[in-house]
Amino acid sequence: MKPRLALLPLLFATLPAWAAPKETIPLDGVWEVRIDPADAEAAKAHPRETAWFPARVPGSVQQDLIAARRVPDPFKGINEAPIQWAGLTNWQFRRTIAVTPAMLARDHVEFVFDGLDTFATVSVNGQVLLKADNAHRRWRVDAKAALKPGRNELIVTIASPIRTLQPMVLAEANPLPGEYDSAFGDEPKGKQTSPYIRKPKYHYSWDWGPRLVNVGVWRAVKLEGWDEARIDALTIEQEALNDAEARLVARYRIVAGHDATVTLDTRITTPDGTSQAVTRTVKVAAGDNEVSVPLSVAAPQRWWPVGYGAQPLYRVAGALGSDDRVEHRIGLRTVELIRKDGSFGFRINGVPIFAKGANLIPFDNFPSRVTTAQMRDILQSARDANMNMLRVWGGGYYLDDDFYAIADELGVMVWQDFMFGGSITPPDARFRDNVRIEAEEQVERLQAHPSIVLWAGNNEVLSGWENWSDRKAFKRRVGADEQERIGVGMAVLFDRVLRGAVLTRSPGTPYWPGSPSTDYEGPTDTDKDGDRHFWDVWSGSKPVERYLDSCPRFMSEYGFQAMPDLSTIREFAGNGPLTLDSPVLKAHQKFLAGEGNARLQLYLDQRLRPARDFADLVYLTQVNQMQAIDMAARHHRGCRPVTMGSLYWQINDTWPAISWASIDYYGRWKLLHYAARRFFAPQAVVAEHRDGSTRIALVSDATAPVQARWQVRAFDMAGKPIGERGGEVTLDPLSAKDVANLTDAELFAGADPKASYAVAELQVDGRPVSRTIVERAVPKDMAYPASGLTARWEGKRVTITAKALARAVMLDFGALPARPSDDGFDLLPGESVTVDVRSDASAAALKRALTLRTLGPRS
Repeated sequence: MKPRLALLPLLFATLPAWAAPKETIPLDGVWEVRIDPADAEAAKAHPRETAWFPARVPGSVQQDLIAARRVPDPFKGINEAPIQWAGLTNWQFRRTIAVTPAMLARDHVEFVFDGLDTFATVSVNGQVLLKADNAHRRWRVDAKAALKPGRNELIVTIASPIRTLQPMVLAEANPLPGEYDSAFGDEPKGKQTSPYIRKPKYHYSWDWGPRLVNVGVWRAVKLEGWDEARIDALTIEQEALNDAEARLVARYRIVAGHDATVTLDTRITTPDGTSQAVTRTVKVAAGDNEVSVPLSVAAPQRWWPVGYGAQPLYRVAGALGSDDRVEHRIGLRTVELIRKDGSFGFRINGVPIFAKGANLIPFDNFPSRVTTAQMRDILQSARDANMNMLRVWGGGYYLDDDFYAIADELGVMVWQDFMFGGSITPPDARFRDNVRIEAEEQVERLQAHPSIVLWAGNNEVLSGWENWSDRKAFKRRVGADEQERIGVGMAVLFDRVLRGAVLTRSPGTPYWPGSPSTDYEGPTDTDKDGDRHFWDVWSGSKPVERYLDSCPRFMSEYGFQAMPDLSTIREFAGNGPLTLDSPVLKAHQKFLAGEGNARLQLYLDQRLRPARDFADLVYLTQVNQMQAIDMAARHHRGCRPVTMGSLYWQINDTWPAISWASIDYYGRWKLLHYAARRFFAPQAVVAEHRDGSTRIALVSDATAPVQARWQVRAFDMAGKPIGERGGEVTLDPLSAKDVANLTDAELFAGADPKASYAVAELQVDGRPVSRTIVERAVPKDMAYPASGLTARWEGKRVTITAKALARAVMLDFGALPARPSDDGFDLLPGESVTVDVRSDASAAALKRALTLRTLGPRS
């Protein structure tokens, strides 16, 4: 940093002021932090933190305290409580900035804060420049008058969000309903501050994450100097797309310091590297100026979701003379919402796409430490599991540009929620105007990404207002007039303000008021209309077979919990003995305020055999999760075209936890994620046994007919065939087709339900592409044989062979982190599977650590 600053006078000395490009000086890195001296109560309780100590920006004071070893890591053990005071304290962050006379000679010198969390006051040399109140907004402020040549002191004072809002909330007779009550007594039950603040909701805890009410400068900071004009925004609007031509409009917002004539160059580069440029000379007035530049692309290459075509990306670069330059990557595609008689789905480039995927929550409770590699790993893992969509859930934050750029490259569609997580929103106009600015900024920032195929207004805010018992009780308490005021406020926010941000900033992208929703056309969260969140299974303790009861239009949430791998558990819990009731496991289980492990046991008792030890218990919870979601997802696919999407809850974790995730915090796949690759395969077989018969349906995502063969073979536990059905079939494009409904008598010939099973299989070109097991009893009642599993190693490749039926085979490496190329699979008698194991451990260590687990008795 210092060498760059030292060169600034030379740089500006060689260029006339009128020709100097915009200069950007990053201010990330080492800062200092201390308790705000005005916070006397906190200073008395924590005197050590009244002196400046090292901080990192972007970051949070919680991360700084952990790094300085002044609080224990809340991700380890039962250390969540000792850090809570940090979110209840006011803090100051400080950075000394060396500013050259050349920089101060610029016409405009501005600080740009990409993220202040949340009630922040920015001062330079003792002069207040800015008061911020929204963590989801960018804040830009003129700093020239406050700066001086040489050293300058920048201080960002951030107030505790809870303490700032709590006096108002406690004074309310009926505070707005929120999300999750604090487990630490800092907020009374039912009197939450989170509904009133624009800050990531999950910071206040969720049923999968801890309470870490972050305080800090959480995104990049920079100092910008410019003279004549700068580009404030560039959006690319697609006016028309056909095989011959794509007509685009590059829409600029140019901020000018004074009336001037400027040269605007716009260049579009195709995926093969050819480019064309349009140059315009435009007159701009002091202030904001809107400038449109038409562009045309001959023989356009369309962007497709993965599985339907390629992902060609174009580059559009805009240059304002030598003053400023911006660049976006874009994809050419059309998106439509399928809405007819209650239906809900996506049509991309005219093709109806069945959405296969999961919900994505924030990558970490501390967003600033999320790396591009982490984001890529989750997105690549989604694609590897045959997913084509992730829903960015509305209780977190708008993700970094890199996330959407990777999704563009991989062809993973993004359902993007606005950041409203479930709490009822304040009805006042000031709140809505704050959100309007936030929404316009974020849509503008992200609109160029072809992967974003939907903006949705909120997560469960509207459906909760309509359906949840605590909301109904709140409406009765406040009376009809206040109920109407709040309801109208939400309607204005979600139906007008946010819809307007999408219509004006990204007109080619559909908007949906919430999830679940019917776009104000009828009751929410039903099978008949719009998207659905189904929680009768797990949250409602209903049997997993309830997934088969109906065909929703689009299942945007459903889920089932499991423990992470033992290697992950040992990283947060240590090496001591563990049971489901161990305090450390309850601390990392947030469902039902830590009592959610009892729900794990309830479903284990319903479906699976008793665990032999703790490691076996971990395995069984993962099998239960895998089988439950497999049942639901295949059913959804078999309901096409009534059902046009299946997004399970959830793909990832924000911390090491017992949760619904299919990939844990450290990026380790649970058995569910391996199963997703099977049940989301491009062609799949659905086999559902109910009421004495087995339904066989075949699914194809291909856009052309596929010649295939299906078969169902029944066996006794000794491997003897007892029945078979099947035949040749043409799989219609983009379809699900029922091909058989076989009675038990037809298929099993009177065999004991507990001692027989069937295998349903789909073959294409003589190769199996999908397979599933049909059972007539729950697994705990099945008379599985000893499977006789053996393992033969060659380096880090292992071949697993079964002598008899082996259900849900898991390669368990205990506390040793490893990622097999396949896991959780079934083996028929005599079958083998060869698995590559990715791990930092040696081949010898992997061989020693391996335990092969199945649902059957030990071999």
